[in-house]
Amino acid sequence: MRRLWRLLRVILHILLGLLLALVCDAFRAPYRPRVRRIVRWWLQYLLKVLAVRVRVQGQAPTAGHFLVSNHISWLDIPVLAAQADVYFLSKAEVRQWPLIGALAAAAGTLFIRRGGGESKQKAEEIAGHLRDGRNILLFPEGTTTDGSGVRRFFRQLFAAPVLADVPVQPVALRYPERQGARPEREGPADRDIAFINDDAFHIHLWRLLLRDEIVADVTFCTPLLPIGHTPGTLAQQCHTQISATL
Repeated sequence: MRRLWRLLRVILHILLGLLLALVCDAFRAPYRPRVRRIVRWWLQYLLKVLAVRVRVQGQAPTAGHFLVSNHISWLDIPVLAAQADVYFLSKAEVRQWPLIGALAAAAGTLFIRRGGGESKQKAEEIAGHLRDGRNILLFPEGTTTDGSGVRRFFRQLFAAPVLADVPVQPVALRYPERQGARPEREGPADRDIAFINDDAFHIHLWRLLLRDEIVADVTFCTPLLPIGHTPGTLAQQCHTQISATL
């Protein structure tokens, strides 16, 4: 019964998000300060409904940073966006997902179509957002993992911070497994959080709603300046920092 009640709260919260997006005209103007405040509040409350406790180390950026994070689950998005005002880069297919795609668009997500030789054009578009002082967050692995390691980073979109000459902020994300009385950070990665392989969103969400608490560790690593770097070396430096932190 408790899990059903929590599921109802999630559904109502999603519907509230759509209503707020319509009232605030977020689909046409997702960059207005009022919309950004509502997005942050909505995400923070979603974490509360899902019983997610976030532990943060380091300093979240204020504006004009290119953030790079490892990717484990759809839960990464509310966890990270609740800590800083960021715009995500996402594959174009997400825009077509029922409800979730509409909410992502209202939050200002930049959708990227894979292939087709659009990397240079997309990097220039992202650079424009960075120059305007917006934080852009990329999951450069291109897919989710089980959290036990970090896959290689695709380097193409790392051209954006080079073009805009803005700092690159590596972010290490981890969901530690509960270890009884032991400190959670000492445990291995909690693989139940991972959204991988053929996982379906509704089944994964139903599983998470049974949890009393989910712990997420977010570490904002030392920012990198793009001077003297190529997209490839920036990607490698970010991969090294995130892997070492995890």
